[in-house]
Amino acid sequence: MTAHALVPMVVILPLLGAALTLVFGRQRRTQILVSVITLSAVFVVAAAMLLIVDQGDMPLAVSVGGWPVPFGIVLYVDRLSALLVAVSAVVLLAVLLFSVGQGAADRDEDTPVSIFFPSYLILGAGIFDAFIAGDLFNMYVGFEILLVASFVLITLGGTAARIRTGVVYIVVSLVSSILFLAAIAMIYGAVGTVNLAHLGERLATLPQETQTVLHVMLLVAFGIKAAVFPMSFWLPDSYPTAPAPVTAVFAGLLTKVGVYALIRTETQLFPDNDMSMVLGIVAVATMVVGVLGAVAQAELKRILSFTLVSHVGYMVLGIAIGTAAGYGATVYYTVHHIIVQTTLFLAVGLIERRAGSTSILRVRGLMTAAPLLAVLYFLPAINLGGIPPFSGFIGKYALFVAAAEVGTPLMWVMIAAGIITSLLTLYALMRAWNLAFWREEEDTAETEARIRHLGDAPAADDASEQRTNSRVMTGATAGLVAVTIALTVFAGPLFELCDRIGSALTTPVTLSQLQEEVPS
Repeated sequence: MTAHALVPMVVILPLLGAALTLVFGRQRRTQILVSVITLSAVFVVAAAMLLIVDQGDMPLAVSVGGWPVPFGIVLYVDRLSALLVAVSAVVLLAVLLFSVGQGAADRDEDTPVSIFFPSYLILGAGIFDAFIAGDLFNMYVGFEILLVASFVLITLGGTAARIRTGVVYIVVSLVSSILFLAAIAMIYGAVGTVNLAHLGERLATLPQETQTVLHVMLLVAFGIKAAVFPMSFWLPDSYPTAPAPVTAVFAGLLTKVGVYALIRTETQLFPDNDMSMVLGIVAVATMVVGVLGAVAQAELKRILSFTLVSHVGYMVLGIAIGTAAGYGATVYYTVHHIIVQTTLFLAVGLIERRAGSTSILRVRGLMTAAPLLAVLYFLPAINLGGIPPFSGFIGKYALFVAAAEVGTPLMWVMIAAGIITSLLTLYALMRAWNLAFWREEEDTAETEARIRHLGDAPAADDASEQRTNSRVMTGATAGLVAVTIALTVFAGPLFELCDRIGSALTTPVTLSQLQEEVPS
């Protein structure tokens, strides 16, 4: 087997796993075993590909069906693709274990066995396909695969709230898909290809006005996926109603598929069509509006949903910088945010079950009742807030340094917005930690007088049944917390890898290079 044979495996394996879980629909343990083995195998394959492309300094490319490039479907794996597939596989595996523990504790009341596992693996296949797509249409197919699976997952349980938010989610996603498909049609009509490497050469020959129209269409379509302002309105209402594992994996991965598409658009398709000012303004608005929304919330999942929006702004900031250092810092921050944001949502899922609520007006006294849970929330919270020496600080510092090197007034505005967003993120998360964990019953009178204004926040008074947290759920969350710490401990090698990714992104792949990389 050559290294190129590994490339399609990251999509084939989860699709085969999904088929097997359907076959064994009434055998829960077999479904779990198949799902765990599948995602573990994807991680091994992605890690092997990352090692190969990094050491060989040559991407892996495969033309599906043996069609000559650029006429066939090309799967393309460089350092960026391999890294994101590997990180996604780790997150998907951890959340899967969390969901298994939750299903065992609840006797699968909220996660029908015959539906959850195949849908989850198909979601993974869509994510992986989007990351390794070598042409726009295959990327669109990956988006649609994960869209169908995500709609099934977000509506699990069939409650009115989940169906309502699921409909909003699917409508917004379909708008994004229609824009993306229309852009693909216009691009193909203009240049006669959808292959990314070929487009990098042919789009540059179009009139500037035509390039700008196509560029903006793709940015809007991917901006909706990434939840950038003002196209982020759907996210805070859609994610909190879903089951905890679903919310966690959506928060960690789905918006990053949009960010990844934005990176490819700016570096491969339109490297000379400068949109840095527009992206910079959008980055500032996304950071500030998102974090102000988080500060105004009294429900933990909504707080995290708004911080998710605000921190997408940091990634757009790095793309707006447009330098090798900016892209490298963006990739590092994307990896950091995938893991940390997922971990926080899992920790909040544990809090909800332990306390029977996610409202910071209701939850209290958890430091004494659940000290381990306090640690599992606190560590990723201060990481997301950018406290040194954690990876959140490292990523933000690298972004600020890259922006300062460019030195334009807009860059300094972005740096200021990033610092303010980081401080307000820390404030929102630590206020929640203080109220949920440090506050005792005898402290409520004075404390509640200070937070009375939050009583009108959405879902502030929601309560649910208290449930026990299984060891598997706690272990899966603790495992991801350990990974967030590893991002700091091994920040040096990881950041060097991201620097190499950033440098490679500044040199678009040409069609002749792609043809050389595809085996005959």
